[in-house]
Amino acid sequence: MLYFTVIRPTFSIALTLTADDFSLLRVDFGVQQPENAAEKENAVLVQAVAQLQEYFQGQRKQFTVPLQPVGTEFQQQVWRALTHIPYGTTSTYKELAAAIGKPQASRAVGSACHHNPLPVIIPCHRVIGSNGSLTGYAGGLALKQQLLTLEQKS
Repeated sequence: MLYFTVIRPTFSIALTLTADDFSLLRVDFGVQQPENAAEKENAVLVQAVAQLQEYFQGQRKQFTVPLQPVGTEFQQQVWRALTHIPYGTTSTYKELAAAIGKPQASRAVGSACHHNPLPVIIPCHRVIGSNGSLTGYAGGLALKQQLLTLEQKS
């Protein structure tokens, strides 16, 4: 069974969280009714909401909620690498490609970041262009900047 809940952190966004009985499956920007999901909280969602609220208040730097992102093996590899970018720092798509042993795959890394089903928790917002510019983010560049600023202040 899938369950979902919506949270509204202090930022000007809403997040829809989807989980099963064991893991957090998705974090989507905005208010959405996930397909085949009931609006009901479970232990995973309670933990995820608490950790996200702590993060948005600058009190949490790492997430421990169990995750189960669905994607290709390459996407999984990129998403694991994203979790190793330290809080308050950034990496480039090129550096991330090198970190996973595929130095020519910068564009594919960008695509994997774009398809990250657990943004914020798997911190694709910490990836920037090689020239230091902010690049695409599912929640928008303004939100990406807010998240980076939050982390630099904490």
